[in-house]
Amino acid sequence: MSQADGKRLSGEKAAEYVQPGTIVGVGTGSTVAFFIDALARRKHEIEGAVSSSEQSTRLLKQHGIPVLDLNATGPLDLYVDGADECDPHNRLIKGGGGALTREKVIAEASRQFVCIIDASKQVDVLGKFPLPIEVIPMARSLVGRAIAERGGQPVWREGTVTDNGNWILDVFNWRIADPVALERDLNQIPGVVTIGLFAARPADTVIVDGTLRANR
Repeated sequence: MSQADGKRLSGEKAAEYVQPGTIVGVGTGSTVAFFIDALARRKHEIEGAVSSSEQSTRLLKQHGIPVLDLNATGPLDLYVDGADECDPHNRLIKGGGGALTREKVIAEASRQFVCIIDASKQVDVLGKFPLPIEVIPMARSLVGRAIAERGGQPVWREGTVTDNGNWILDVFNWRIADPVALERDLNQIPGVVTIGLFAARPADTVIVDGTLRANR
């Protein structure tokens, strides 16, 4: 099965979790684009969507799906998003597309987080994919030094500005054995906006190539 087929099947499977009359949290990325396509076929059943990025907002609006403000909607029943890596405990690395902050906010606001991936995103231990960290611009060097002290190799993603007006450091050469502890630690560094670790609040459900993965 190709990666594209796996992504499409996962996106279509996730649409089965959408309940009529609800507002759906929508993530960002190539797999989510397939979910948005599937959601568009049911757009008259839902009230609208809360989007995690300007990219997804454009796709949703192109399909005629109302995009709503999380401040106005309150808690959501469902959030669907992809991941760059997923470990056996549904803990994730996200942020390859630069939307990690809004993604983490919507995940926290949602009762159920369904993660949709193709099989290539499954790993035993997180860290092969470089860990994105969103920082305010003036803190880039300060945060980079703090990461280096912890054994990571931070690389500034030059030319990238997030939807929030911030910058991203991608951290290489980390084997993340305890992602919950690392997420907690990095969040304390002044200037850090969001960590691309989704470990304290992992996915509730993971769909791989269109098939529900059993929780471990």
